[in-house]
Amino acid sequence: MSQAAHQHDLPGAAPAPDATAVLEVTNLSVEFPTRRGVLTAIDNVSMRIAPGEILGVVGESGAGKSITGLAVLGLLEAPGRISGGQICVGGRRVDTLSEEELTKVRGREMGAIFQDPLTALNPLFTVGAQLMETIRLHTGLSKEGARERALKLLREVGIPAPEERLSQYPHQFSGGMRQRVVIALALAAEPDLIIADEPTTALDVSIQAQITALLRRLCKEHRNGIMLVTHDMGVIAETADRVAVMYSGRVVETGRVEDVIHDAQHPYTKGLMAAIPSLHKRVDKLTQIDGAMPRLNARPSGCAFNPRCPMAGPRCRRDKPELTPAGRNRAACFLHEGGTA
Repeated sequence: MSQAAHQHDLPGAAPAPDATAVLEVTNLSVEFPTRRGVLTAIDNVSMRIAPGEILGVVGESGAGKSITGLAVLGLLEAPGRISGGQICVGGRRVDTLSEEELTKVRGREMGAIFQDPLTALNPLFTVGAQLMETIRLHTGLSKEGARERALKLLREVGIPAPEERLSQYPHQFSGGMRQRVVIALALAAEPDLIIADEPTTALDVSIQAQITALLRRLCKEHRNGIMLVTHDMGVIAETADRVAVMYSGRVVETGRVEDVIHDAQHPYTKGLMAAIPSLHKRVDKLTQIDGAMPRLNARPSGCAFNPRCPMAGPRCRRDKPELTPAGRNRAACFLHEGGTA
């Protein structure tokens, strides 16, 4: 059964899609029914990406970053389902589409780059065959036209000798080069939106920097919108325009990258920033956030971060904060609503 069959919109009329946004997620909730009850993985998440913009989505493992990206792509694994809200790509609602309709949208309007390029590339076919098949499927170009576009894409993502590389297999490429091929695949049909889920985690630092620079350049040249999912604030700082910090299925802070990095407002964001090693200051040990991300079946009442927060008060343990203005950013923290928790 498709996600659309499970879809339950929030009460009231759905907001009109923003046709100027590449991606507009409004009040998205995702749940996983189990024998012991329904687990809410994503709770009322909203985000927007404009053309030519990179939104970094950051947080620890279990924050809900990847599930948000999979929900946008329509790739949630059963029994996961969208239980509320809506997802619009280029002003068109996609969360209510059938599986057949979603298959046409993916690739043509939405592309994806995942952590391990080997999972996206078939080892039995040449890189050229895979690129050309994707191009022809979504654009209707002739075989020769698809070959010319494949060569252009390989040049664009910085692969030398593309004519020779077209006839090679994925195992003949280095890890960084394979990831460049995956980026070329994601761009094959010129989609408006690209979901990049930990695209540099499996690469060494120098190659990581090349890939992040490539993503940023291509985003500006093609005017794509990119959702960059990562646990690495350094990658966010180098690549993204804006950032959404997630914790336990919710966005707890959002704003321009420079504002969030230099003036974090939520205690969780401050903890993430304090844990980043500094090149200019020597310390005996790194700062860490005590405790761990709560399990879906053991979320505390109130703010999910309150057991780990040094500033938590009675209200934090009782009520769930919503995103409100906090300095130049927006943060889900009661300390910015009258200054008391």
